[in-house]
Amino acid sequence: MMQILFVAAGGAIGSVGRYVVAGAVERWLGVAFPYGTLAVNVVGSAVLGLLVGLFTSLFETTPDLRLFLVVGILGGFTTFSAFSLDTITLFERGEAGRAILYIALSVVLSAGALYLVMRLMRWVVA
Repeated sequence: MMQILFVAAGGAIGSVGRYVVAGAVERWLGVAFPYGTLAVNVVGSAVLGLLVGLFTSLFETTPDLRLFLVVGILGGFTTFSAFSLDTITLFERGEAGRAILYIALSVVLSAGALYLVMRLMRWVVA
């Protein structure tokens, strides 16, 4: 039961963070392209890379803390379901090129951010 509470508490924090960050990015760059969702997915992936780098190289952690941070906060912050909806919306608007660009940018930048920050953290703490 405590594990569920850790995930729920982290999820609440992450969801509010997603709302704030995505909203700020959309106010800055506009809503013609799903910049807000893209931003939180890339940032969330980078933060996950940071945590993995720290947890595997420098800090020992508890399963409960990992649940709170990774499943809870980052699970609430990143928005793959919103990514899917944004993609389909672009296709339905007849913007197939933008939809494909969005898919490619989301995958490449998010995976790249995780990899680069994870490697950086492993290098920094080594």
